[in-house]
Amino acid sequence: MDQSHEQINSKHTIEPHVLMFPIPFQGPVNCFLKLAELLCLSGIHVTFLNTQHIHRPLLRHTEVLSRFSRYPNFRFETIPDGVEHETPVSVDRFLEVMAGVDVVTKPLFREMMVSGRFSWESERPVTVMIPDAYFSFAVDVAKEASVPVICFETVSPCCLWTSYLNLPTLIEAGDVPFKGNDLDELITSIPGTEQIIRRRDLASQCRSTDMSSQSIELIVKEAHAVPEAQGLILNTFEELDSLILKHMRKLCPNIYTIGPLHTLHKAQLTANTNPLQENNFSNSVWKEDRTCMSWLDEHDPKTVLYISIGSLATMTIDQLVEIWYGVINSGTPFLWVRRPGSIIGGYDESQVPDELLARTKEIGCIVEWAPQEDVLAHPAIGGFLTHSGWNSTMESITQGIPMVCWPNFVDQQVNSRFVEEVWKVGVDIKDTCDRLQVEKAVRDIMDSKRNVYTQSANTWANLAKESITKTGSSSIHLARLIDDILAMSLTQP
Repeated sequence: MDQSHEQINSKHTIEPHVLMFPIPFQGPVNCFLKLAELLCLSGIHVTFLNTQHIHRPLLRHTEVLSRFSRYPNFRFETIPDGVEHETPVSVDRFLEVMAGVDVVTKPLFREMMVSGRFSWESERPVTVMIPDAYFSFAVDVAKEASVPVICFETVSPCCLWTSYLNLPTLIEAGDVPFKGNDLDELITSIPGTEQIIRRRDLASQCRSTDMSSQSIELIVKEAHAVPEAQGLILNTFEELDSLILKHMRKLCPNIYTIGPLHTLHKAQLTANTNPLQENNFSNSVWKEDRTCMSWLDEHDPKTVLYISIGSLATMTIDQLVEIWYGVINSGTPFLWVRRPGSIIGGYDESQVPDELLARTKEIGCIVEWAPQEDVLAHPAIGGFLTHSGWNSTMESITQGIPMVCWPNFVDQQVNSRFVEEVWKVGVDIKDTCDRLQVEKAVRDIMDSKRNVYTQSANTWANLAKESITKTGSSSIHLARLIDDILAMSLTQP
């Protein structure tokens, strides 16, 4: 186990002590670290529990230990997960990681909380637990250990509501598994989205025909566990998800909307640190190539398309070529992140037409990983071709950047639908990978319909900025979360 940044007080005094426990993937860990730092700023003791698989690359590629060393009330701990991979896995091994957590991590975590170093009998017991909502077993352990629990769900609220919390409803209504092949049939059994969500827009797991599969089982468990927690933290702001929050609060009354978390974190950290002190906000488990920033500097405002499918998604070489042709044919300069392992079967340049390679040298820049928040904030970026992961979607909305959405799995199908139909900030091209459609979508957001999408995107960007001001809804919800943690910590079993 990793050493604490402080010597634990030997006196058995009960101080507020939060245990944070994210699922072991880039996006969730990134969000949890940002929230952890906000809690540290309030003076709350925080223990951050990572599984060993994700902790190794986090330490290798970030300055997270140095950054958190300024907080004597913070420490990292690790827990085995049975995963041997040295680099973060792609989506094809998601269930392998979750199976390892179930077999290896879960019993060790229970022992830690019930009778071990975090129990009420320990020198510094955990007084409030904040696990990823996907770890439904953590809610059961919290009950057994008599510890208040507040779930943090890092997927989008629109996915959590339509495809997770309502999955038992979908199954009972006969909407899932699908009957027939019409993916455009509306799903009318979910309150609030009756005229919006089609079959194809539900989370990817809902396309399964096996209701006893591991992925379905994990979601059903979460659907039952989350309403039993003392609260639910979401990375959104009230205006963005007003359509569904009013329905969600009937099931989970105590919801803390603290998004956009990355800008709330940055604003509060900047306000609480020495202006001369350098702040590196990166929590990336991949090594960032910052040379792309100087490449962006050479381009005019709003002229470059940023392309990334995130930290887990994958594509085939055929899909790569189709997207590549579509972007090249649009004539738009582009910055493309090609994560190692993101091409199924590996990347073989001999399979790429010479004309694509030649044109890319003229108008493109390809890197393995980029500092995405900085990229999206760069004046040269005018559009984002994205996998529609929730962090990416929020970062794009915050900067007022229109999107072309090519979703891959989990919440991305829902997010891309809301981007096009609800928030009106982009084009959803899910379930297709055709160069003509890609070209048209890119031209739409970068040229022919640019003003329409940019106007809508700027409206949401302004609302996002307002939400993190001192009197904004997200700042108020964060303050309430901190107050509630302090109050819960006073209640001992």
